[in-house]
Amino acid sequence: MTRTVFFVSDGTGITSETLGHSILTQFKGLVYRQITVPFVVDDELTHSTVAQINAAASADGAKPIVFSTLVNDSHRDILARCNGQVMDLFSSFVAPLEQELGMRSNHIVNQSHSIQDQNAYRIRMNAVHFALDNDDGARTRAYEDADIILIGVSRSGKTPTCVYMAMQFGLRAANYPLTEDDFDDLSLPKCLVPYKHKIFGLTINVERLASIRSERKPGSRYSSARQCDLEVRGIEAIYAKHNIPFIDATEFSIEEISTRILAKMGLQRRLQ
Repeated sequence: MTRTVFFVSDGTGITSETLGHSILTQFKGLVYRQITVPFVVDDELTHSTVAQINAAASADGAKPIVFSTLVNDSHRDILARCNGQVMDLFSSFVAPLEQELGMRSNHIVNQSHSIQDQNAYRIRMNAVHFALDNDDGARTRAYEDADIILIGVSRSGKTPTCVYMAMQFGLRAANYPLTEDDFDDLSLPKCLVPYKHKIFGLTINVERLASIRSERKPGSRYSSARQCDLEVRGIEAIYAKHNIPFIDATEFSIEEISTRILAKMGLQRRLQ
């Protein structure tokens, strides 16, 4: 049976989705349909959300799972009366903390993603601009300012990893794609040599790489298993020759890849 899962928030819904997805990963084989309801900020919208949940319960013949990060007490009370299994993430964590700390939380809506720290926001935006400006080897002059430079074959996950590290950690991450021409003598491109201490490599399973490339250029030499195997073997030989740390990104999420890179490289987050 496919269950319906709601992520209800008075803000963007990012927090409820993140926590909810983390919990749902513990239930292997669960198939669910996701509905995110952001910016539930008044009684009318809360009642509308309850009606949507109740309609899903009737259609599915089973209670929807509802992950909620609503802050307003009256809105949480309204939501609690729906025909779903409500996981009130706010009360689960905030109420015990209020008791332990001996103080009441401010109950202000949408605090987790508001721009409270202007300096942190500036660091994040600058890091994102850096990642985009230095994507795919487009520019190499700014490598002096990079915190890290990812290398790997095309479509091995360099760009999304760089953007994630910029957004979540505030790191200036550049990336450079190595191609078939770089594998002839297994030497690093000249633009990378001065920054070898900043380089981290990504590799990927050949079958997975071929599948990803086939979505972009089906039936091409670029996406063939033979070409993918040649490039993966070449890049891993370069890592071995130059003692470049690397990770196999095949089975890891972007979040896991990024966190492992930080740990292996000893990098410190610029955002806490």
